[in-house]
Amino acid sequence: MESRADLRIAVIEDDRRYRASLEQLFGQTAGFRLAGSFGSPPAAIAAAERDAQANGIPWDVVVLDLEMPQMNGIEATRRLKALSPGLKVLVLTVFEDPAAILDAIAAGADGYLLKKARARELLDAVRAVTTGGAPLTAEVARKVVDVLRTLNAASGSGGSPTRLDLTEREQQVLRALVDGFSYKQAADKLGIGLGTVRSHVGSIYRKLQVHNVAEAVSRAVRQRLV
Repeated sequence: MESRADLRIAVIEDDRRYRASLEQLFGQTAGFRLAGSFGSPPAAIAAAERDAQANGIPWDVVVLDLEMPQMNGIEATRRLKALSPGLKVLVLTVFEDPAAILDAIAAGADGYLLKKARARELLDAVRAVTTGGAPLTAEVARKVVDVLRTLNAASGSGGSPTRLDLTEREQQVLRALVDGFSYKQAADKLGIGLGTVRSHVGSIYRKLQVHNVAEAVSRAVRQRLV
């Protein structure tokens, strides 16, 4: 039975078989509702535009691939975010290229997972983006950090690490994020509750003047905060 609390998911994926598996996952898992499924970004954007003019886009989260016909996922993310800034976008792709990852984040993607992620990890990631999280698989996080560190070194940035009044615990949480840990993994690693991690992350965001994990990791690496 459908619940008003169900997360409304739209899928944009050109591979029919993989799209069917996502439809089944979101359509049959409690707490989720498949609210749209499209084989290309233009079809999804056209539907979003029609709905936006009526009663608003009926999606909470869009799960999309990067490499698709007619329009790639990066441009689709940019278009969807422009249409509805509050809409959450989770990239689900095979691409591990750092440039693609950074481009997707810059376009407004709220999370970036690889298709080899398990169903439970994907469901957890979808939930996370709706509560302010920005999930990155460990492999993706490491690549982002490696790229940022390379750019940091090339720019000649140096000097002593900055702290920006981060407490010792906040530094530990930030380090866990830089290392690609999820909130749950960070909580387990540090021996604290998930709610406590979320509270520390909120404080970190305020102090660093960022809005998501990707921005926090970027600033942490660039300014040698951890």
